[in-house]
Amino acid sequence: MLAWRLLVSAVLIPAFVGLFYLDARLGPSAPALFCLGLLIAVRSSWELVNLFGTRSFAPSFPQTAALAGIVVASAWLPHIAGLESVAGAGFDSAVVFGLALVWLLASNAFRYRAPGSRMETLGAELLIVAYAGLLLCLTVRLRWIGLSAPGAVEQSRGYYVLGSLIVAAKCGDTGAYTFGRLFGRRKMSPLLSPGKTWAGAVGAVVVGGLGAWAWLQYAPRLFGGSWTGGDWLVCVLYGVIVAIAGLVGDLCESLIKRDLGKKDAAALMPGFGGLIDLTDSVVYAGPIAYVLWLTLPLANWTAATATAG
Repeated sequence: MLAWRLLVSAVLIPAFVGLFYLDARLGPSAPALFCLGLLIAVRSSWELVNLFGTRSFAPSFPQTAALAGIVVASAWLPHIAGLESVAGAGFDSAVVFGLALVWLLASNAFRYRAPGSRMETLGAELLIVAYAGLLLCLTVRLRWIGLSAPGAVEQSRGYYVLGSLIVAAKCGDTGAYTFGRLFGRRKMSPLLSPGKTWAGAVGAVVVGGLGAWAWLQYAPRLFGGSWTGGDWLVCVLYGVIVAIAGLVGDLCESLIKRDLGKKDAAALMPGFGGLIDLTDSVVYAGPIAYVLWLTLPLANWTAATATAG
C-alpha cells in the first residue's frame, strides 16, 4: 500500500505543479484553478451526501453540489472581467453563501411532508455546502494575496501563498503519521480517532513548522520571484498554527464519519480513501491561513525595490 501511495504521489504532484505553472501564466482569472475548485466541490459534496445517507438525513446531491460549486465560484468575482464593480459593491462570498442558505430553507419548506426529518436534512445540506463550498472558497482566495501587477511572475505570488498552506498542512500530516508510528503511545482522542497520538501531534507541529519555513524562505526562487520570505520565527509560527489547524480539521472530519456510523468516505483511489480524507486538513486550515496572511509579515513583496533603493 505504501508503494502505491508513493507511485500515485509521483504522478499527482508533478501534475499539480504543472497545472499551477500554467495557471499562473493565464492571468488573474485562474481558469485552471477554477475548474479544479469546482471538481473538488462537486466530489466532496457527493462523498458527504453518501456519508449522510443514514438515520433521517436525506440531503440532495444535485442541490448541495450546485450550491457548493456556486459558493466556490464566488471567489472569482473580483477577478473576472467586468465584475470588479459587482464585487466591490459587496456582492461577495458571504452574500452568495447567505443566498445559498435562503435557497436551502425554501427548498426544505417546499419538501415538507411530516414532522421529523426536514430539520435534520436542512442541517446536513447546510453543513455540506459550508464544508465543500465555503471552506474551499476561502482557501482558494489565497491565490490572489500579494498580487500588485500583471505578469507571470506577479501571478505566481498567489501560488507561493497557496503553496505555503498546502506544504504546511501536508507536512503536518506527514509528521503526525511518522511520529505517531515511531513514538506514539498515548492516544489523543481514542473514541473519535484511535490512531492519533500526542506524539503524532508533536510531529505535526515540528514538521509543519519546518516545512512552512523552508517553503517561505526558498520557494520564491522556484517562481523566479523578486520577493523574499518573512522573518524565520514568523514563518515557523505560521507553519505551527496551520499544522495544528490541519490536525483539528482531520479530527473534525473523523467526527462526521464516526457520528454517522461510517468508517470512511467513498474511496477516490486505492490506498487514499475519499477526497475529503485528502483535503480535510487543507480546507479546514485554509480560512486560518487566509487570516494569517492578512495579519502577519510572511513575505516581503517589496524586497527588490528596497534592495534597489
